[in-house]
Amino acid sequence: MDILLKDIMIRNVVTISPDKTAQDAARLMAEHGIGSVVVMDSDKVIGIITERDLVRKVCAKDIPSSKVKIQDVMSAPIITAEPDLPIEAAVQRMFNNKIRRLPVVENGKLVGIVTISDIAKHMRTKWLIEKIFE
Repeated sequence: MDILLKDIMIRNVVTISPDKTAQDAARLMAEHGIGSVVVMDSDKVIGIITERDLVRKVCAKDIPSSKVKIQDVMSAPIITAEPDLPIEAAVQRMFNNKIRRLPVVENGKLVGIVTISDIAKHMRTKWLIEKIFE
């Protein structure tokens, strides 16, 4: 039986609007202990801003984060997945697109997010359970 993204995804996704600043995104990441924030325009997923985006596009260029709009530094277009996608296919999609975070969208609505760390934790747990019950 395939494990699907809906089985392991994080359902409470932290989001931000494109007109907010890089500083706002950094604060959200710090408050929630996360490495990315999904960018939403109304109810539509339009991008993602990651710690890497902040470092490369703001900090490394010595631009004040309070002066940079999310829409100018977010990663877009965004790669997404459906909740019923098997995790093996999700890993392949992430590998092919060189991404570490995969927002999960159903009928155009953001319903979750899966990171490579979430998948690794799941696979490690699955492996341990299999070893215990051998």
